[in-house]
Amino acid sequence: MVEPWQLYAAAASAAVIIGMYGVASKRNMLKTIIGIEIITSSVGLNFLALGSRGGTVDPLAQSIVVVSIAIGACVAAVALSIMINVFRHYGSLDLRKLRRLRW
Repeated sequence: MVEPWQLYAAAASAAVIIGMYGVASKRNMLKTIIGIEIITSSVGLNFLALGSRGGTVDPLAQSIVVVSIAIGACVAAVALSIMINVFRHYGSLDLRKLRRLRW
């Protein structure tokens, strides 16, 4: 029989794969940031899944996930502000075009 934490771990693994696809294949900077956020959320889900093996959730896993969510929100805010400045300066969010614009 499949235990619930195994289902959560499988869902987290699938979300990591989806996030890595978004980071690796998309040209748009916003889609890349969303892929990174999907990976961050799935890592938190994996921590909770592995912390709930005995039927109860480990408080250490919960605290790590809460701190990870807070740090992820800060990283997303900084990434979005950088994205806005890049769009204002270059007029594009295409990462391949921005790689050619080295100083």
